[in-house]
Amino acid sequence: MPAATHPDRPILTAPLLIFGWGNPSRGDDALGPLFIERIESLGLAGVECVTDFQLQVENALDIQDRQCVLFVDASISAAAPFSTRLLAPIHDESFSTHAITPEAVMQVYVDLYGEIPPPCHLLAIRGESFELGADLSLAAANHLEAALSWTFDWLKQQVGP
Repeated sequence: MPAATHPDRPILTAPLLIFGWGNPSRGDDALGPLFIERIESLGLAGVECVTDFQLQVENALDIQDRQCVLFVDASISAAAPFSTRLLAPIHDESFSTHAITPEAVMQVYVDLYGEIPPPCHLLAIRGESFELGADLSLAAANHLEAALSWTFDWLKQQVGP
């Protein structure tokens, strides 16, 4: 049973979590944090935004009591302007490293709570330039706008207008 359905525990979190990560000092790697800034500025009811430099095992606690989670990151391998996919928990090679994948975060959730996590999706925004000190590339800025437009429609499906 997902944690969000436990009747004996009050739910204090927003039903939808958007988690973006990346390094704003590395050009297009800033896409995740920039995405979060834009969504957070809207003050959407029922949506919580979190950002960091990378995912870690502790982020399994962030997905507890959620109805849905959207992970957002820059990607050099995603098709332009972005790609999306539904995720599943998995022990992958990142599980024992300093930074881990969203799938590994979900697996930590399974290991901690003994239940499947809420539905989690990955929004991978295509980046082109990841050099230290670089500005966001024009291509990445355009990809960010396309990803935000898709997300507004996706959010309507998740939490309503």
